[in-house]
Amino acid sequence: MGKVVCPWDLITNFVTDAFVGYGIPEEDAKICTEILLESDKRGIESHGCNRFKPIYLDRIKAGIQNPVTNFEIIKETPTTAVVDGHNGMGQVIGHKSMQMAIDKAKEYGMGMVAVRNSCHYGIAGYYTTMAAKQGCIGITGTNARPSVAPTFGVEGMFGTNPLTVGIPTDEDFDFNIDCATSITQNGKIEYYERIGEDVHPGTVIGLDGEPIEGDSGVALKKIRNGEAALTTLGGIGESLGGYKGYGYAMVIELLSAALQDGSYGKDLDGKDENGNIRPYHLGHFFIAIDTDHFLGEDITRKKAGEIIRSVRNSKKAPGCDRIYTAGEKEWDIWQERKDSGVPINESVQKEIIEIRDELGLTQYKFPWE
Repeated sequence: MGKVVCPWDLITNFVTDAFVGYGIPEEDAKICTEILLESDKRGIESHGCNRFKPIYLDRIKAGIQNPVTNFEIIKETPTTAVVDGHNGMGQVIGHKSMQMAIDKAKEYGMGMVAVRNSCHYGIAGYYTTMAAKQGCIGITGTNARPSVAPTFGVEGMFGTNPLTVGIPTDEDFDFNIDCATSITQNGKIEYYERIGEDVHPGTVIGLDGEPIEGDSGVALKKIRNGEAALTTLGGIGESLGGYKGYGYAMVIELLSAALQDGSYGKDLDGKDENGNIRPYHLGHFFIAIDTDHFLGEDITRKKAGEIIRSVRNSKKAPGCDRIYTAGEKEWDIWQERKDSGVPINESVQKEIIEIRDELGLTQYKFPWE
């Protein structure tokens, strides 16, 4: 599908105004826009403009996500907090929670905030970047609608459950590992459907225990209908370590629900007992560790930089001229895109025009028109 590059200032202003048009307060709308577009800046197109309408605007319109976020602190200590997001904007809840964890870490060394009743909070790596920029090690995770099968299972019992860690370095980019504990994520299958790419072999398992291949749209429908599930990191069975992805997925599920008495598993499918849509009630957790409470930010950044450079400078496999460390590819993509804009595929182009016309934002003209 043909992509057209849209300048950053144009898409930023439009997305913000559209969020405001859907009832999100302006300051919150700016946070939502920043986190949404950060995905595209890093080349993670499955979580950027691709999800603007279906994951956020459509859910607000359907009444299962609140545009005005009620950020309620249920319990707080000097180093911890439990937050109820009351099904508000996940990005707003995530931004406030991560900053709260960072502030606690700056004062006491470490901080952790557990969240319940939230919604999709965008790329998890945004929050660990927040921490790393402020001299902290950041850790976050979230549960999600059940679409991933446990090892030796075929039923979606938990979400793609990303485990994300950011560590400050002395390079232009911090170390930032942000990946699902499933072999791929729902957003990637959604993206494949949009661009007409088949599902990758071994990433989806059917109820018969066999891999599902072919049309990504068909695979996505089967996952949504409970007829198939994503596999964990390592794939089907134990031979390639699928039990490891399963174990880490369970760690994220537990940390996203147990501390905050939140929802989990099938209760996150967005439907009530009668099949009617309802809020997803997601849970998150945010951890910040202040490096100045150890030997200091400068020493941490220098040592972390030395470590990742030693790995990148190690012997390459035949035919390979570069070893990457987490966060490096995303930084490279940003260098390529920062002076141009975000590439937007045809289906998202149409959605953007629909939103503009619906809200009467006639001041916006896009490059593909």
